Formats: sequence, structure tokens, C-alpha cells
Amino acid sequence: MSNTIIKTDFNFPGQKSVYKGKVRDVYSLENDRLVMVATDRLSAFDVVMPKGIPYKGQILNQIATKMMEKTSDIVPNWLEATPDPNVAVGYKCEPFKVEMVIRGYLSGHAAREYKAGKRELCGVSMPEGMKENDRFPEPIITPATKAEQGDHDEDISREDILRRGIVSEKDYVQLEDYTRKLFERGTEIAAKQDLILVDTKYEFGKTSDGKIVLIDEIHTPDSSRYFYKKGYQERQEKGEAQKQLSKEFVRQWLISKGFQGKEGQQLPEMSDEYIETVSERYIELYENITGEKFVKADVSNIEERIDANVRNYLS
Repeated sequence: MSNTIIKTDFNFPGQKSVYKGKVRDVYSLENDRLVMVATDRLSAFDVVMPKGIPYKGQILNQIATKMMEKTSDIVPNWLEATPDPNVAVGYKCEPFKVEMVIRGYLSGHAAREYKAGKRELCGVSMPEGMKENDRFPEPIITPATKAEQGDHDEDISREDILRRGIVSEKDYVQLEDYTRKLFERGTEIAAKQDLILVDTKYEFGKTSDGKIVLIDEIHTPDSSRYFYKKGYQERQEKGEAQKQLSKEFVRQWLISKGFQGKEGQQLPEMSDEYIETVSERYIELYENITGEKFVKADVSNIEERIDANVRNYLS
């Protein structure tokens, strides 16, 4: 197995605190700056797997950086620089406590709810007579509350968000507008790669001067689901599964082993061979989504490399 980074314990100049998320560790520095380290941790069903996936952090960080650059004309973002393949440095924001999930197709969680007989998701109605992976007449926004580590994100309706005062109406209208525009741009970027952007999530925050900005990752295989465009229609007509570019293949593997993150379920063992195949799939995702060859970073000592690159940048 090649070297992976699943735990971080850095002490950067001017460091004030650290927050460990499911896959990213965020270091807060003086002067409202953040250093976000994309680890090789893999999370599915809101559970972090015990083993890391080689190059996963680098892949997510580099895709997110490219996508932030390609959407900065639509919405400002938090990003300042990427001094290391696994690291993004940017400005501290107060995150909104909701994730803006937008779905163009009946897939994943929406499809599972639909199969269970539900015709409404987060207060948004879904048409009758749809098959899994059919396109919605219009993309639907189905927000989720941001869970603390170890908890599950929960579906929530626009009405509940406003009623509970989680986001003000003025800000929420802006978040919806940004979400639709970003999804439209993401769809165009994907189409150039012969892909379909099926669904995705966006996270936003507010800067100290009250400006809404895009934060976290965007259009990565962890935050988004992609289908191959070629053959999509034929597969739908034959009732076949779609060829996916997302970590859904990991979820499906876990489901086949009887695990969906529910209480009492045993997390299956991931062999080194299986982990290697997951790493290869992530590299394939990178190359298909960006249209560029993936260049593996030096992983002989990832922690040392990150520490040196970040310190060098900050000085």
C-alpha cells in the first residue's frame, strides 16, 4: 500500500485552533485565514472508513480548486491559494448551517426515498411515474442540515430553515440563486467531458464583512454524482444501471456487504486490494472530470511535505 494521510497534527505559524471534519482537517490561523488539509479518509453513509485511499485527498483538492476557478465569476469563493497538492488556504467565513443539495435526476438518496413510496423530498414534490435515474423536469433543491461529526446530515425543507431561523430569508434566496447558477455551470463543464452532472451539494459561508462566498469543495466525486453521457438514454430505456462517476460505487459495495451506516451494522473489512481499486477509480474520476492526466504527488512522507509547503507559503 502506498502512503496515505488519515490523521493530521500540524502546528502552523499563527495557529489558533483545528477542526476535524469527515475528510478534511481545517486549521484556523491568525488574521482570519484557514488552512484546509484534504486527507485520504473515505466517508460513506456519514461513517469514516478505517483505512485511507491513496491520492484521494490530492484528487479532491485539485478538482475543487479547478472548479472554484471555473465558477468564480458566478459566486466569490473562500480560496486564496493551493500551496500543496492536498492543501487549500483561504479566508475564514461563518458557514451557513445548511448544505444546498441540488438534484437534476432521480438518483441516490432521492431514488431510495422514491422507492419507499415518498413523493416529496425536503418539501419539494417529485412527479409520479419516474424511474430511477430519470431526469427531473427542473432541477430540485433539497437542503440538508450540517451535522456534527458522527451525526447524520438531515433533510430539511426551505420552510423549516426559515421558520427555525437557520438562515434569513434574504440570505436563503441568494443561496438558492447561487446554487442554481453553479449547477448550470457545472452541467456545462461536465457536458464538455461527455458527462452528466446528476446531483451535487454546495456549502456557503459569510465573510466578516457580510459577503456570501462559496466554501469547502465543489463538483468533486465526493460531493457530486456524475453519469457517463454516452449510452445514458439506452441504459434508461433498457432499465439498466447507469455508469457512474462518484463514490456511489463505494456505497453500493457497502450495501452489498450489509452496511448502510445504521445502528448495529458491522463495518465490512476493506482489503488492501479493494482499497487499491478504489484509488484507481478516484484517479479515473479525476481524469474524466477534468480532462487532464493525473500526476501523483510524492507520498514518501506526506506530513513533512505538507508542513514544508504550507510554512513556505505562509512565510
